[in-house]
Amino acid sequence: MLVVDRVFVSSDHAGVQLRLLLGTYLEGLGCKVADCGCDVSDDAVDYPDYVPGVVDCVSDTSFGVLICGTGIGMSIAANRSRWIRAALCHDSVFARLAREHNDANVLCFGSRYIEPDVAKSVLYTFLTTRFLGGRHAARVKKLGEVGSCSG
Repeated sequence: MLVVDRVFVSSDHAGVQLRLLLGTYLEGLGCKVADCGCDVSDDAVDYPDYVPGVVDCVSDTSFGVLICGTGIGMSIAANRSRWIRAALCHDSVFARLAREHNDANVLCFGSRYIEPDVAKSVLYTFLTTRFLGGRHAARVKKLGEVGSCSG
């Protein structure tokens, strides 16, 4: 059973094809999908421009999926938002642990480094895994308390 029923998806130019494929997959699972990504895959765009459409909408009842060439840029950008816990996952084990231990609410992919069928499996695991709470809850709470350093 899915943990949420709404997923916000976005990508830069490198992630368009995977984003469209995963959007269709999500709809097949019965999810409502909000696509916030770029429209072109030929022209280079700046990945930070496609993060707010997801991170500003993620809530207790929705998740986000962000895709760029490596997934690293999107995860860095997403994690700048206070209550976002974005995880770059290459397999289902990482997706399960990101949800169980870190209450991750945004899943990031590197479209150049993951096969579409693997991405579907990782996404399904992410969407069906519940946060364990317990000792992990205190740690996740501390993430929201981490402030920025000034030097």
